[in-house]
Amino acid sequence: MFTPRYVKHSKLLLRHARKYLRYKDDLLSTATREELRAGVAALDQALRKRDRDRIKTEAEALDAKLHELTPVTWESHWRENCEVILVAVVVAIGIRSYFLQPFKIPTGSMQPTLNGIVGRSMTGPPPNLLRQVAEFIVLGRNYIDVVSRADDEIVQIQEKKFLFFFTLSRIIGVREQYLVYAPAKTLSDDFNVFVGRSCRRGELIARGAIDTGDQVFVDKLSYNFINPRRGDVFVFRTNHILGIREDPETGAPFYIKRLAGLPGDTARIVPPFLFINGNKAQGYGFERVMENKGSYHGYALGGNYLSDSSRTFPVPAHGYFALGDNSHNSYDSRYWGPVPEENLVGRGLFVYWPFSSHWGLIR
Repeated sequence: MFTPRYVKHSKLLLRHARKYLRYKDDLLSTATREELRAGVAALDQALRKRDRDRIKTEAEALDAKLHELTPVTWESHWRENCEVILVAVVVAIGIRSYFLQPFKIPTGSMQPTLNGIVGRSMTGPPPNLLRQVAEFIVLGRNYIDVVSRADDEIVQIQEKKFLFFFTLSRIIGVREQYLVYAPAKTLSDDFNVFVGRSCRRGELIARGAIDTGDQVFVDKLSYNFINPRRGDVFVFRTNHILGIREDPETGAPFYIKRLAGLPGDTARIVPPFLFINGNKAQGYGFERVMENKGSYHGYALGGNYLSDSSRTFPVPAHGYFALGDNSHNSYDSRYWGPVPEENLVGRGLFVYWPFSSHWGLIR
């Protein structure tokens, strides 16, 4: 801790010189090899005697010799930077593939436990730019303000994803087009923007705030060692699940729900309660939904599998029954049945952005 900097530098220089000698021993001329060994020995002796002036002199001489043998070029800088970037990319891909995968909550099926994309219409103007930037960084909130530039009619709404997390929509009219940072479904549900809508010049098409869905880390490792547990908030692929359509561009979507039934369980809903194997579902997540307080509204009947209070659903082997915490607005196993075991991705672990009340571990 209290070692002088010039001593630390000299010891590091010694290590580098010895390493260079080992790697290049068969390539160096005899004279160069002996000169380097002499420089190493001289600096080592100076360090042992703690002779400050001699340490600095010998270190400068050895450093100059090494620079002469290994000149720094612009190619080496580029090579170093490329190596660092490549290693970082490989590490990031490895983490994403085997340990943690980022996932964005797209819908409101898990609200208020996890937020999907929510739009709020406004009549007044958006706040100033500085506040918009601050709200986007902290809350993941952005504002849209689209005013018709001509008498027009909306003929198409094209949605495109950018860098996985960002969704843009192009509102196409007969005469004008508008690009907004919002999904097409949010524009339709929350701002009444739809194909066939007519608007006059100067008329407000859409204005308001859009809160992005919670961004979570998914633990992909645990399910390789332990069985999924009832009550987990888990992510799964939807391929080969009848009733869920694949996106022609991105393929089968990923869903996030609460794991309500394990293989061999029997599920039943008597609103607002969920029964598993004849008993009320146990666990903080289930109990919070069944309390039917605040923004939680209990479990609702629906779909093909639990459409009546008298019906039960036996979860098959190698299948899992998934329910959204926002049961009245969730497309889940009540409609399309169990999740195949091979579709499991992992357990929702942590909300890392935005920095709202949901930030932290998922329960």
